[in-house]
Amino acid sequence: MGKYQPKDSFESPRFCGPRTFMRLPYMEQLDSDMDFIITGIPFDTGQSFRTGARFGPEAIRDFSVLLRPYNPEQDINVFDYVSGVDYGDIPVVPGYINATYDKIVENLFPVVDKGIIPVVLGGDHAITLGELRAIAKKHGPVALIHCDAHADTWDSYFGEKYNHGTPFRRAAEEGLLDIKRSIQVGMRGGLYGTQDLQDSRDLGFEVWSTNQFKKAGVERMIETIRTRVGGGPVFFSFDIDFLDPAFAPGTGTPEVAGASIDDALALVRGLKGLDFVGFDLVEVLPAYDHGQITAAAAANIVYEFLTLIALGKRERTNN
Repeated sequence: MGKYQPKDSFESPRFCGPRTFMRLPYMEQLDSDMDFIITGIPFDTGQSFRTGARFGPEAIRDFSVLLRPYNPEQDINVFDYVSGVDYGDIPVVPGYINATYDKIVENLFPVVDKGIIPVVLGGDHAITLGELRAIAKKHGPVALIHCDAHADTWDSYFGEKYNHGTPFRRAAEEGLLDIKRSIQVGMRGGLYGTQDLQDSRDLGFEVWSTNQFKKAGVERMIETIRTRVGGGPVFFSFDIDFLDPAFAPGTGTPEVAGASIDDALALVRGLKGLDFVGFDLVEVLPAYDHGQITAAAAANIVYEFLTLIALGKRERTNN
């Protein structure tokens, strides 16, 4: 059994105690027995329409107390194989994105350097650039699996180079990504012009729209991602607006005709065996989230991230 695991809800009701992810121990110190940490980055100054994703980590944690350690879809008790904690939130500098990037690198690099996998709760998508800077300091350029309605490869927005629409262009320019192994899935919605998506392809990303994903089906999409990524370290970034607003109304830039939560979960589950070195889930905006629909989807996707970590460790242990 993992040293750090959730409280037993048969002994302590879920509504008791502080809201940590899955009721994991709250710790701000690192330990060699940790396989992963959950951490929030409550920053939303990079948002361009609705703001409020700074409250996303809190909302995801609040719903996550309902999650249980055994994942029947993957037939694994997650904490039989991995140990992890809720590391709290990385301190951010509201209104100052570059200072916040420095904080992210300063706080995440020690985690990554110890071989602990960070699982980050956003915050808007601008934060991912800081995460990738920290991860690349340890692993070099990594493959990116990016599920999103938007490519986030604009060169600038209102003349500014850093916001939630630009992180993957900056990451490519800074050499943080192994572009030939990277893929973007779920693009949809109106654009300012054909160049909006062509920019991603010009940078070297493989790009799939939501319609292409739906026509191909989940199994083919999984095969495509696995073929593209191959071996080597992988970072998985999931924007909750990948989902249709029926499943995720609480987000900053919703786009209709998105993926279902069923297909999203099946897609994540199908990626077991890849060499994941980091995850994030971003753009949850609780002010627009009636009935915790979005928080429920987000918490369950993060749960599948933890399951992927556990499956990877079980496979390495058995081999």
